Amino acid sequence: MTTFDQRERAFEKKFAQDEELRFRANARRNRFFGLWAAKKLGLFGPEAESYARALVTTDVDKPGSDSVLEKVGADLRSKGIAESSDQIRRLMEEFMVQAVAEIQAGK
Repeated sequence: MTTFDQRERAFEKKFAQDEELRFRANARRNRFFGLWAAKKLGLFGPEAESYARALVTTDVDKPGSDSVLEKVGADLRSKGIAESSDQIRRLMEEFMVQAVAEIQAGK
């Protein structure tokens, strides 16, 4: 095995680890976001957990934070709760920071 082959394998391994971290962080962010939105919607306990899981599934089915934003925005509007898309996007960013920190801490 040449040095080039070893470097290539190392880069591929690093890429795979980064992608796994990104996937786990997105799922955790969406769960946090779902629990926040559920509370706003008046959902608690198992209903809130179910709503949060649905958001994680939404992101897996339609990758990208826009699908999650659209769903939460629509759900909030249907209940007459006013939250701007900028506020929601900012909150998602805060939850992403929290999710990455927890994953890196081994939680």
